[in-house]
Amino acid sequence: MKIIVPDFVLPVLAARACSLLESCDLVVVGDHGTLQGDPSGAEVVMLPWALPVEVTARLVQLPTVRWIHTVTAGVDHVVAALPGTANVQITNASGVFDVPIAETVLAYILAVAKRIPEFLAQQRAHNWHLLRLRELRDLTVGIIGLGNIGVAVADRCKAVGMRVLAVRRDPQRKVPGVDHIYAPDSLPDLLGASDFVVVAVPLTPETRGLVGRAELRRMRADAWLINIARGAIVDEAALVDALREGWIGGAALDVFEEEPLPATSPLWDLPHVILTPHNSWSTPHLRQREAELFLDNLERYLRGEPLRNVVDPSRGY
Repeated sequence: MKIIVPDFVLPVLAARACSLLESCDLVVVGDHGTLQGDPSGAEVVMLPWALPVEVTARLVQLPTVRWIHTVTAGVDHVVAALPGTANVQITNASGVFDVPIAETVLAYILAVAKRIPEFLAQQRAHNWHLLRLRELRDLTVGIIGLGNIGVAVADRCKAVGMRVLAVRRDPQRKVPGVDHIYAPDSLPDLLGASDFVVVAVPLTPETRGLVGRAELRRMRADAWLINIARGAIVDEAALVDALREGWIGGAALDVFEEEPLPATSPLWDLPHVILTPHNSWSTPHLRQREAELFLDNLERYLRGEPLRNVVDPSRGY
């Protein structure tokens, strides 16, 4: 069986997965799309980060491919590259990013409630001025999407005493620590009740532009929008207007419609905006977790067992 894998998987693969194969026919793909070997005939493809679009398309469209695993939680780039008739299983890295992303969300919330950016600006200006601060236990967080990352955000917000609301497709599926779960058509109710709105849904045709002008207008004037999902879920032009005109209190953004964020974007210079460069997933444990998840699934695949994190291409998650 020919398997295409990123180079960081090789040490763990050599120790575990190859013992299950009579021979390991590996093709290694680098982060920038360089291939060490001939990919033709590959049955399994593990896609690394930031692979060029044309390389992704070439690999996932190989006629022999039966299983594609991506090291990202979002699979929109895989679904977009696949022909509609493709007979493949797609799995993602759901669960790998929960801890670092949820901790980043909590860091944003603390930074806003404790006004850390303003204190840092005062420090640079040698200005001693007291500011009014808030306690998290007085605040409400509304989470759009209760997948693994949304649940991890809910856990951490509840742990510091916040009221936790959420929107999910099936509101009857309860989650410990979430005070109320709304159906998608009740999103305006969540927006109006939240001090912080966290976007944690995958990018699909349904969620593209989910947070637009009408949704931003439903938020409180002092509420903050936090996006750690995909930039295209939020209408960026509407968000700029909301920030300029004071519809909302501010925004903490890790993802953008175009990445890297262009130097000409007004988001760089607007007040009450925290920007990070799609970096909330970062952790020293990332590659080990990625490799372990893939290799656990590879062992399942070789034994003919159901895979973890199977994605429904029609839904995009």
